[in-house]
This record gives sequence, C-alpha cells and structure tokens, in this order.
Amino acid sequence: MADLPFHDRGDFADADRGFIAKLSPAVIKTADGRVVWDNDSYDFLQGECPDTAHPSLWRQSQLCARQGLYEVTDGVYQVRGLDLSNMTLVEGECGVIVIDPLISIECAAAALKLYRAHRGDRPVTGVVYTHSHADHFGGVRGVTAGGVPIVAPAGFMEHAIAQNVYAGPAMTRRAVYMYGPALPRSTEGQIGSGLGMTVSTGTMSLIPPTLDITRTGQEETLDGVPIVFQVTPGGEAPAEMSFLFPDRRALCLAENATHNQHNLLDLRGAQVRDARRWARYLTETIALFADLADVAFAAHHWPTWGRDNIVRFLGQQRDMYAYLHDQTLRLLNKGLTGPEIADAVHMPPELEQAWHTHDYFGSVSHNVKAIYQRYLGWFDGNPGHLWEHPPRESAIRYVECLGGGSAVVAFARRYIAENDLRFAAQLLNHAVFADEGNKEARDLLAEVYTRLGHGAENAVWRNFYLMGALELADGIVPATLEAGTRDLDTALTVEQIFDSLAIRVDGPRAWHERLAIDWQLTDLGERHRTTLSNGALIQQADPPDEGADLTLRLTKAQLVGLLSGRGVEGVEREGDTTALQRLVAVLDRPVPDFAVVTA
Repeated sequence: MADLPFHDRGDFADADRGFIAKLSPAVIKTADGRVVWDNDSYDFLQGECPDTAHPSLWRQSQLCARQGLYEVTDGVYQVRGLDLSNMTLVEGECGVIVIDPLISIECAAAALKLYRAHRGDRPVTGVVYTHSHADHFGGVRGVTAGGVPIVAPAGFMEHAIAQNVYAGPAMTRRAVYMYGPALPRSTEGQIGSGLGMTVSTGTMSLIPPTLDITRTGQEETLDGVPIVFQVTPGGEAPAEMSFLFPDRRALCLAENATHNQHNLLDLRGAQVRDARRWARYLTETIALFADLADVAFAAHHWPTWGRDNIVRFLGQQRDMYAYLHDQTLRLLNKGLTGPEIADAVHMPPELEQAWHTHDYFGSVSHNVKAIYQRYLGWFDGNPGHLWEHPPRESAIRYVECLGGGSAVVAFARRYIAENDLRFAAQLLNHAVFADEGNKEARDLLAEVYTRLGHGAENAVWRNFYLMGALELADGIVPATLEAGTRDLDTALTVEQIFDSLAIRVDGPRAWHERLAIDWQLTDLGERHRTTLSNGALIQQADPPDEGADLTLRLTKAQLVGLLSGRGVEGVEREGDTTALQRLVAVLDRPVPDFAVVTA
C-alpha cells in the first residue's frame, strides 16, 4: 500500500472538472417527508483518513462523494452523487435526452431539476437505458411519464424483470449487507460502496423501451442527435450497450468500464459474468471509437478526457478482466480450487499502480472464485466436499471436536493475537452457528468482523463485515430496499408471471395435489395452462381445448392483481372454482429478513 501513487491527483482533477453547481442541501425526500438520499451525511470524508478505513478506499470514497451538475463536453452534462449511478443529459434540438435515470423517481426528479436550474427548462425528448440493472432505469418516471422514445439494448425487458423478480427477495436481503444502509455514515461505519456511495431508497419505476438496439454499428437519431451503438450483451450485464455521440466526440461506456474493478459476481447474488467476453468488448470499443472520441464517460464515477488517456484506461480495464480470466483457467487446469487460486493471483505491477483496477467494488479474490464457478461450478472435485453437512450441523460437530464453545473462543483469541483474523472469523463463525446463545463468541466475532471491515480496501467487503457485526450485536436489520414495484409487476410477461408463481410452490405440501387451470387472457388473445403435478407447477401456452379443472377469463392486469392477493372483479370462472383456492393454499411466501450471520 505504501507504494501506491497517492501523490497522483489526476482523478481528483477529473472528478472536479466541469463543475457547475451542487444540490444544497443534498437531501432528497419523498412527498411524505421520508429521506431517500442524503449525500451530506458523507461530509466527514473531507477529513484525513482515519485508522478505521483503508487509505485507498477512503480516497475512492472521497471521489465518489462529490456531487452536483458537471459539464462533460459541449451539450453533454452529468448529475453525479445523487444516487449510486450517474444521470447523463445530452442536449438536442428541442430538449434533452436523459441517459440512465437513476434508481428512484425522487432522485431522478431532483437531478433533472438541478440540471434545469442551470441549463433552462428543457423538455425531456428521449431516454436511454444503457443496461438492465435497476440503478439505470428505476427513476424513469421522475423525468418522463412516457410518450418519448425510450432506447435500450435488445433483451432489456427480459433481463431487467428476471433479475428483480425471480431471486428478488434473497438478493434484496443480501443487498442490505452489500450496501450497508443500516450502518452509520461515519469513519467507523459505511463510507461508500466503491461504485458510488450507496443505493437510494425511493420509489422505483419502469417504462418499457420503444426502440431496441440489436446490433453493433446501428445508428439512430434522437432529438436531432446522431448516436452509434455497440451492443455488449453478457459482459457487465446480460443486456448492455456502449455508444458514441459522433457530433460531440463523446463516448458513453455504460458500465463496461468504470474507475474500479467491477464484480464478475455481485456478492448480493447474480449470474456470473463472462470476463473473457467483457475483455473482448473493450478491445472492440477501442477499435470502434477511440479515434472518434475526445471524452469517455460512464454510468458511474467521472469521465476520462483525451484520446491517449481513453485508450490507456480502456486497455488497462481490458487487460484486467482478461488477466483474471486467463490466470484462473491456467491454475484451475493445474488442479487448484477457487479459494486456492484466489490467494495465488495478484495483479501485474502496471495494473496495481492504476487506481481504477483496485478492489473497491469487485475484488481479485471473489472475481477469481466467480470465474471458477462459471467453468466448474460449486464442486471442487474433492469427494470430501460432495456431501457435507449443512453449516449449522457442521458447526456443531466442529465445535464438539475442538472441545466445546469455550475452547473454540480460546483458540480464536489466540489467532486474533497473532493477527490471523481470517481464521479467527472461521472459528468463531462455527461457534456461533453451533450455539447462537454463546454471547462471548458473538461479541468476539463482531469485534473480528469490525476489524476486518476497517481494514478492507473493498467497500462491499467492508459493508458485509460491518453489517455482520451489527446484526450479531443488535439482531436482524429489516431491509429498506424494495424487491419489486408495480411497474415491474406490470412489465412481467405472462410466462414470467407463471414462473414467479412456480417458484413459490411449497413442493412437499403440493406432492399429492393435482389440478389444471386454463388462463384466457382476453386483452392479449392468449391462452395458457398451469398444471400442478408432483409438486411442480408446469405452464403451457396454447394447450389442448380439454383437460382443465378451471377456466378463468381475465385481462393481464387482473391476472397480476389476482396472484398478488389484491381484490379483482370481473373475472369469469368456469369449472371447479376450488382449483384456484387449492393452488393458492400450496404457495409459500419469501422470508425477507432471513438470518445471515447466525443459523
């Protein structure tokens, strides 16, 4: 760490370049007064780095905490620091095009208001979603009610919905650990997330795209502004695109290249991203656009100016993902497992000296394990790991072998004294899982997690450790993030609606239930059948005319309302009306606040 170039203040100059005005106070509320964003709570970051933070992470958080309206280049502006992501605004002939309208309606509206206060009351004449993650579309109703072109990469709706619905409750619970919204904003607590400060907690929305970008090289014009697109599916997101504004010589990198090492697998959960494909997209970006751009900006962090700087930045980002991919494959083919490779791989010296490759959001450690998972899955080939007991049962036996809870705590204290906090955490985790009432073990594990958090360069690791310590001390902290919204529910395809129903079926409770329901969607002209058989809910489009226990004639909106438990009128029923009641009777509900650091 002592060799890192702390003397290099180039990122600070770039982060401040083009500054126009701040939002003051930088506090955003709902209509009823609930605070959904408070950037002023990070003012303490203006001070010197304390002993409770990694200096490199402190530096990154100081950069990410900058907020306000910035000019990127002529006719291109960004609002930064009013949510996890940036909102970019491109001025056209009649109004302004909004790129990535943040997570929350309230934050997006505040960002647009700040822009208009300094650039005039221009109407929103188009919206661009760079990719299918919620921090890049959720605030759209804060900038428009629709009726304007909304551009997105092909596959956007499928992936935006699937990620936020299928595993939404579990991902939302783990996001509480990832972003640490329950932690105090302080030198001892939450100091950011590396990609930005945190996530806003306002109202999420979604307006479906009106124009899909399907191929690299596709050209479109919005409000008189020409745009050239590069599609990058399966890199940072399943549906994503970078694009050039040739008249402005401005390149939008979406989230394909930001000022940190990104996640190949979010610690809150996601599908593993393809590091090999990601690297190749960045090579293509350089070839397509480097000679045509004077500035490159992204959906997070600050821009990069100058052709040579852009090429260096993109080249190092590309080399980072390619290196992680290739070295992981090299070592797994020599028989090393994911954890072994994670400890063996280190960044090349040039990349280590580049601030934007550091482990602020993703990390070498968990990205290597993600690559291993992508190719070989959870099993490392050791038969001793093939049929292990689940964590609590394993913990009980480990603690018994070590001589009981008191003995485990004693061992842990010895490892703490030797500054082996990693193994102390492993030992104490067993002690707590074996006996949640072991207060000495809980308190000591909370202390270890706190020390690990304060020493982490990775903001997400810090938040996970400190959230673990908080919950050991105070119990489970309820999630403040919403797993879904009415817009997301409405945007589900019929297939996705029945998928989301199928994953709620309590299999054992439904083992002996047999029923079939036909759903006739009168507004769509579609007919679907769901069949409950052997605890599985099977769906079929355009089924045979006979064989259903119950037929329901209804609209898609009525279907969503019916399955959401809302009162719905006007649904026509024919057949055994108890079939729907029997189906509902075997549905389970997600547990939004399940235990993480205790059994």
